[in-house]
Amino acid sequence: MWSRRLAAGAVLLTLAFLILQDGPAAHAPPPERAAAVAPERIRVPAAPPIVSRAQWHADEKIVKEKAQYTGAARAVFIHHTNNGNRYDCADAPEMMKAVQADHVNDEGWDDIGYNFVVDRCGTIYEGRAGGVTRPVRGAHTKGFNADTVGIAALGTFTDPNTPVPQPMLDAIERIAAWKLRPGTDPRGDVILTSTNSESLYPKGNHADLQVISGHRDSYGTDCPGEALYAKLPEIREKTAALRKAVSGSADLLPAKAQAARKQPARR
Repeated sequence: MWSRRLAAGAVLLTLAFLILQDGPAAHAPPPERAAAVAPERIRVPAAPPIVSRAQWHADEKIVKEKAQYTGAARAVFIHHTNNGNRYDCADAPEMMKAVQADHVNDEGWDDIGYNFVVDRCGTIYEGRAGGVTRPVRGAHTKGFNADTVGIAALGTFTDPNTPVPQPMLDAIERIAAWKLRPGTDPRGDVILTSTNSESLYPKGNHADLQVISGHRDSYGTDCPGEALYAKLPEIREKTAALRKAVSGSADLLPAKAQAARKQPARR
């Protein structure tokens, strides 16, 4: 009788062992879960001072549609506005109003296209409405407005000999360091999916671009001009340095997670 009980107990123990072996681990989270939350623990620079739309007196009456939102920025596109360069920075708010009116009345857009505009003194202006801390979808780079930020330099930099003011460059770098999603290396590459065949990439095609690119990299234009375009390598390096100063690294994601980040945006 005891031998039967012992035999039955052995069978039950064996079954329990098999069940535990096949069942999920109680305390070990799946690797993909850990990778998914890793970016949330990465610190990024704080927001720089920004002149709000209310402060530069944006004309909210001409805005045609409410803001639309997209994902956190995977890339930054640099532009110039084609304004003159010798303006008094006190006049920049009036210039902002003119840019907004041009985009809405002449271009037919819902609002100013850029997410941010920087003047030659380094003052940063809120561009498209929707909230500077939120991922507002702009109208700055045809085919690539999803998951990106458009920063425009107030001025014209077509001539390669035109000096780009250092305060302007510093401000562009501070915006990029703040707005790029955590874990993104400003010196790296990103694959984006075109949403408009009027860009250099037919709709649905993938574009392998640099995380900080010029408008001309995805559209048939000379924007942001030869002089500012030549500054992009410097902008990338200094943006990375700003992120590293806060987080300890310009890119803290493991290689596997970075590879996943480089997959095309699904928008």
